[in-house]
Amino acid sequence: MEKDGVRLPEYSVLMSVYKGEKPEFLRECIDSMLEQTFAPDDFVLVCDGPLTKELDNVISEYEHKHECFRVLRLPENMGVGYCANEGLKMCRNEYIVKMDSDDIALPERCELSMYMMAKHPGVDMLGAYISEFDSDTGEEIAVRKTPTGDSAIRKYARRRNPFNNPTLVYKKSWVEKIGGYTTVRRCEDYDFVVRMLAAGAVGRNIPKVLVRYRVNGGNYDRRRNWANTRSFIAVRWKIYRSGFSGLWDFTVTTAAQLVMFLLPSSLTGRFYKKLLR
Repeated sequence: MEKDGVRLPEYSVLMSVYKGEKPEFLRECIDSMLEQTFAPDDFVLVCDGPLTKELDNVISEYEHKHECFRVLRLPENMGVGYCANEGLKMCRNEYIVKMDSDDIALPERCELSMYMMAKHPGVDMLGAYISEFDSDTGEEIAVRKTPTGDSAIRKYARRRNPFNNPTLVYKKSWVEKIGGYTTVRRCEDYDFVVRMLAAGAVGRNIPKVLVRYRVNGGNYDRRRNWANTRSFIAVRWKIYRSGFSGLWDFTVTTAAQLVMFLLPSSLTGRFYKKLLR
């Protein structure tokens, strides 16, 4: 496909799913990727351990209907980072488009992303804005914006992930260069992004919403979960020890996470929205 005289490169969609996902959300997500204005020629879905019968039925449908749709089934739950590493081995293309199994990509997401990557070959990692919406009502909640240029991305990354993970596109060769994802069970996406940037990868964000991000009460509960809070702090300590961020960056972000953990559930969403702004 060509756009404004620029030849768009083929890409691989990489996604993982676990047994807790809702079949209707998975179906909506997969459809949103297969029905792109610039459709993928390679789609790798990693099943993170045994799934429910309902999820298996949804996946089987796509396996039979779409030649590009390929499935890797892991015998046990291994986590997002492990799934990404195993799925990357199967991906056929240099450009990898990440996707979460319950979000919805806007129709031009991949066309605009591949156009940007083709027009700016020096960019190694690309993202975009997301629109958070209430999973029950469909109501738009907030737009999560991210810095656009490489220098702003690097500065932002000292405290928070400068990319919205469901919008991420990157070069497979760069991931291989840094040794893939690490085995951290939470905050693996932030850890991955910082390691890419620290190794010299150039980042950029498209200042446009390209993915709708599903939010429900469980999202806020996970942010308040102690295991998640502890992992959040551990990853940021690792980033500080690597020299990528400073002690003040670590202190500020850790304090904010602890506040969120200690807040009552009724106030967590409000505090999170203030952080977005």
